[in-house]
Amino acid sequence: MRLLSLRAEQFRNLEAVSLTPSAGSSVAVGQNGQGKTNLLEAVYFVLTLKPLRAGRLSELLRFGQPRARITARVRVRGAEREISVLIADGTRQAFVDQKRVTQLEDYFGGVSVVAFTPDDLEVVKGSPEARRTFLDRAVFNRFPAFLGESREYARALKSRNKLLKDGAPDRYLEVYDDALARTGARLWSRRRALMAELASRAGRAFEEIGRTVSPAAFVYAPAGVDGFPELDEPALRQRLLEQLRERTPRDRERRFTTVGPHVDDLTISLGDKPARAFASQGQQRALVLSWKVAEIENLQEALGYLPLLLLDDVSSELDPERNGYLMRYLAQSGAQVLLTTTDAALVRAAAGADTLWLSVAHGQVQPFAASPPDQEPSL
Repeated sequence: MRLLSLRAEQFRNLEAVSLTPSAGSSVAVGQNGQGKTNLLEAVYFVLTLKPLRAGRLSELLRFGQPRARITARVRVRGAEREISVLIADGTRQAFVDQKRVTQLEDYFGGVSVVAFTPDDLEVVKGSPEARRTFLDRAVFNRFPAFLGESREYARALKSRNKLLKDGAPDRYLEVYDDALARTGARLWSRRRALMAELASRAGRAFEEIGRTVSPAAFVYAPAGVDGFPELDEPALRQRLLEQLRERTPRDRERRFTTVGPHVDDLTISLGDKPARAFASQGQQRALVLSWKVAEIENLQEALGYLPLLLLDDVSSELDPERNGYLMRYLAQSGAQVLLTTTDAALVRAAAGADTLWLSVAHGQVQPFAASPPDQEPSL
């Protein structure tokens, strides 16, 4: 897959952006707060319809502006098309070749992107919610239909939680029990399918990156679902429905739904010990790096081509050895890569003769010529 061009208008703090990324590496250089991450988020949002950081769509609008639009031209399996997204009035509208689409599958059409941010490096010791988000981003990359499926689950969950807060009778709750069981079983199945492909690959990557004799393990198994790996989707649906009914008294006390995909966790361990408690900071970051490498390689195998890679100032958070590994990996991968950094020297090993260097300052994105290898680029 190739990102051929990008235009962004009124997006976050960015001035009107129009650029043609390199087929290899494009590197955005600038100080913190100037708009580097916003540039990557514009790319991520137009390719996934999901914010990389924002909790609300209104946060994506340039201050004082009523709408924003991002447009990208992409080539997938030799075919080119234009995709765009308009953000206005708290909603998003997606377009393919300037025609509005209602089916998400029509929009994505093989588009694939893997993002790697400093927040990802905190996943191992972070909250279960952070690990669920981390896992679900990988699930969506592999199965784009997961976006619509997870939204359907979220709507049913919101409705059931409101009924719990309002003290509604059981017969009202049961309507959403059925909806949650159906959509929740689908999310469980999607996550399980991703883990079946990715977990062992991530463990092997850690053997190379981790510098420890303890093997890494990534496990997803919902609490209270015995035999989870072997249960088919109808059986998962029935099990979740049973759990919802069994926990209704507890849910009434707590006034929210206490079982389902929205409360699960991704277990990461080193040897027989939980990585969250026992892994060093370097080992924690090696675990996340291993997952990302595995995700890239898994997508290449599944799709037949490499995804677009987005890295937001990750190099400054890694120790020199692991950053060196990452930069060499990117240089050798053949993938199209967009990186941001405050220090060009940290990412120079991933650059090639065709690298596009970009200066980002005060929301303006401008190309500039790379400096000699032993110098910082002049902004």
